[in-house]
Amino acid sequence: MSTSLESTVVMWFRRDLRLSDHTALSAAAAEYTRVVPLFVWDPALLSRAGGPRLTYLRAALAALSDATAGTLVIRHGDPRQVVTQVAGEAGARHVVVTREFTPRGRQRDGEMAAMLRQADITFRGVGSPYAVEPGRVVKADGNPYAVFTPFRRAWTALGWEAPLPAPQVPWFGRPHVAGDVVDHDDELADGMPPADEAAVWMQWRRFATGGLDTYDQRRDLPAVEGTSRLSAAMHFGLVHPRQLLAELSDTPAHLTFASELCWRDFYADVLLRAPNSAWSALDRRMAAMPVDTDGAARQRFARWAAGETGYPIVDAGMRQLLATGWMHNRVRMIVASFLVKDLHLPWQWGAQFFLQHLVDGDVASNNHGWQWAAGTGTDAAPYFRVFNPVTQGERYDPDGMYVRRWVPALEAVPDRFVHAPWRSPRGVPQGYMAPMVDHAVERDEALARYRSLAR
Repeated sequence: MSTSLESTVVMWFRRDLRLSDHTALSAAAAEYTRVVPLFVWDPALLSRAGGPRLTYLRAALAALSDATAGTLVIRHGDPRQVVTQVAGEAGARHVVVTREFTPRGRQRDGEMAAMLRQADITFRGVGSPYAVEPGRVVKADGNPYAVFTPFRRAWTALGWEAPLPAPQVPWFGRPHVAGDVVDHDDELADGMPPADEAAVWMQWRRFATGGLDTYDQRRDLPAVEGTSRLSAAMHFGLVHPRQLLAELSDTPAHLTFASELCWRDFYADVLLRAPNSAWSALDRRMAAMPVDTDGAARQRFARWAAGETGYPIVDAGMRQLLATGWMHNRVRMIVASFLVKDLHLPWQWGAQFFLQHLVDGDVASNNHGWQWAAGTGTDAAPYFRVFNPVTQGERYDPDGMYVRRWVPALEAVPDRFVHAPWRSPRGVPQGYMAPMVDHAVERDEALARYRSLAR
């Protein structure tokens, strides 16, 4: 890249809305005199992202604009055209980005590079949103890992670079480049995590001095603050995972937290190698799984989506999602299992609903998590796993604090019946509903459908 003292570069921000530990940004600042920061509102993004994600993104952009002293250029339109236009207006012959690894992102960047070449502008990808770049973790023979545990061992052995500080000199500028107004809400919705870099680090510090050391014991309890709640910040790049990994020790709790970060890298790696797995069964043998898609199935889906199934832990999770744009990870697994194995509906319906409502909606993690629940993805033994929503609730929310918070009608139900209120001598309380299905019956049906694939 050029090192001319008069050179200008466009730094195109995407899922990397921070200044610290930003490989692409540091490269741009080190090699060019003037950096023009740019974000493009892509119509394709607007059509796929739900309200919570867009709200969070607007707030994150407002924070990034403040951090760059108001120099962030925001434009709406097709990135291929907008980036080329902004580079021309700024007199920049170079565009730098953080590399993207999703199927859509890679396609877009390939088209972007070709268009910029025609305008004699270079396009360079530096770094990634992951601790270890997807595609780097391989077996000794060069083949990818299909199972998480050996992937994690190789991922840990390979390691990652140390975090980078933010550039310490003023280098932002936007000469003759106009931007659109940064449209954002003054306050995020109740329960939504912070969307600026400084606040994210305050949240991490609170977790690091509180819940991190007991993470391995409390992370599956939805009623307590046992997780970091940084998934949205990592999705939009307000913090990089290697920044968090740099703060961990080798205690069991810290290693468990690192393992969860590894899951994020693992699913990104799977999607890179199998792009069709975003919406199709990774295990092709499972593609023929019988599912219900008729009008009655749509009605069952509507009850699941509204949190009106009659199973408290499922309904609490769905209501938490609708109210806050977030759901506890253990509960995500429970509601996903219920959709595909109690209601026999396509996992893609649930994955799409989650992406529309989650503030941390990420195609790789979300959709492969759904495939894990459906038994169609990177799971060695899906056949026998059918979560019982009652026993899951009793195990991970034993006193009912979580379900009572999101299903107030259960407030007076005794603890022993709070996850199965129909068993109470008083029956289902007013304002709630009886179970929409019999779990034992539907479990047998789910297993029968699995068995039918082997015939």
